[in-house]
Amino acid sequence: MSQQATGSQQATAATHRLVASPAGRIHLVEQGTGPLVLLVHGFPESWYSWRRQLPALAAAGYRAVAIDVRGYGRSSKPTDPAAYRMLDLVEDNAAVVHALGERSAVIIGHDWGATIAAHCALLRPDVFHAVGLLSVPYAPPGGPKPSEVFAQMGGDEEFYVSYFQQPGRAEAEIEPDVRGWLAGFYAALSADTMPGPDAPSPHFVRRGRTLRDRFPTGRLPSWLTEHDLDVYAGEFERTGMTGALARYRSMDRDWADLADFAGAPVPQPALFVGGGLDASTTWLADAISAFPTTLPGLRAAHLLEGCGHWIQQERPAELNRLLTEWLASLA
Repeated sequence: MSQQATGSQQATAATHRLVASPAGRIHLVEQGTGPLVLLVHGFPESWYSWRRQLPALAAAGYRAVAIDVRGYGRSSKPTDPAAYRMLDLVEDNAAVVHALGERSAVIIGHDWGATIAAHCALLRPDVFHAVGLLSVPYAPPGGPKPSEVFAQMGGDEEFYVSYFQQPGRAEAEIEPDVRGWLAGFYAALSADTMPGPDAPSPHFVRRGRTLRDRFPTGRLPSWLTEHDLDVYAGEFERTGMTGALARYRSMDRDWADLADFAGAPVPQPALFVGGGLDASTTWLADAISAFPTTLPGLRAAHLLEGCGHWIQQERPAELNRLLTEWLASLA
């Protein structure tokens, strides 16, 4: 992508920047002019997961900005595991808004980014005046301790979030073959390559085995080219996986930090889009049913039939239409 935009190119060119944040620095890619829309990726991705949204939002009259979350890509990677708590990620995003010379923004997130976006709206309503959530619905803080909930899932097998908890364990599986692992993980959650309904779930690990044992092999999802995979793999081969996995290892800290917000709704105008074949929409069906209480400002909720987990990459044209219609409704 061009590093500079001039004249008629300004609507289409994208620019990479580093801005100061509590993490140290946040890398971002911005495109377009107009009201600020901040895009927050999930695991295991980067700003690049929004490559098909940046030009569409710019063409619709918005200043679209996709970040590398703390611990990913060219953003800072603190060594302290406690530096990846939700409170810190929220302040990173508020700092990005202010570093861009803006006072407020719409925030849209996917996967972990959806949870981060929801908490940005919850904790910093002075900065984030609307929130879009992709794949993972908002569930208010509170309830049982997360590690205890995940430990009870799966019976004789281990839920992937529990598997990620021990520092070094998942890294030992992933880092010897980052590209192959990512290809399998993306395929396992994509509509056109995910295992059939009778196959063992790729979200669970047999005792003493690895997560990738259940990943499909043989072909990439239709949305993922060899070049795309090279981009993702190149980032994680350079940075390692610990910063990305630290988000999973901070969930109990978040549970304690956010105790005062137990059950709190997010009242700002909201959007939810889920994939009909995404396990997140099944496991978190109760959270979706609770939207009238937890997201009282919800403007629209969509379930994309036949779509897997990677919504903005599997269904870019459909999602871009939903996003621009929702953003227009905010005006």
